[in-house]
Amino acid sequence: MRTQRQVVDYSLQKRAVLRDVHNGRVGTLEVCDASPYLKNAARFHGEPTDDRCPICRRDNLTLVHYIYGDELKQSAGQARKLAELPVMAMTLREFQVFVVEVCRSCAWNHLIQQYVLGRDALNADELDLAEAVASSAAGRHREIGSSSHRREGRG
Repeated sequence: MRTQRQVVDYSLQKRAVLRDVHNGRVGTLEVCDASPYLKNAARFHGEPTDDRCPICRRDNLTLVHYIYGDELKQSAGQARKLAELPVMAMTLREFQVFVVEVCRSCAWNHLIQQYVLGRDALNADELDLAEAVASSAAGRHREIGSSSHRREGRG
């Protein structure tokens, strides 16, 4: 994504946790503790990967993208599909994305990446293009909404 910045990668931390599990210093029940909410987010909003779970090796991992930011208001903390993020990055000034990998079989989960998205990283020309894209998307949304009102006899 063009506006992705301030990337934090947690792969070293993940490797340390997995090393502790494989050496017996940490039990699998301590790391396989995904909440029901996280499992549901993986099921409905997650992006499947080709990577096998490092704990159970039964299923492939799923990536869940959580979004946080002041402009999101009540949407903050929600899981979103990866395809939604570029559109949001062009319409919002700045928001954070937290990427969590989840195994839906054994409940392994780990924060693997964190980054910031949004228009604040764009230069003036890119910002003009982003505003044009956002206004055309908003116009389509209003058009769809007004046509449904007409069908229902409200408009």
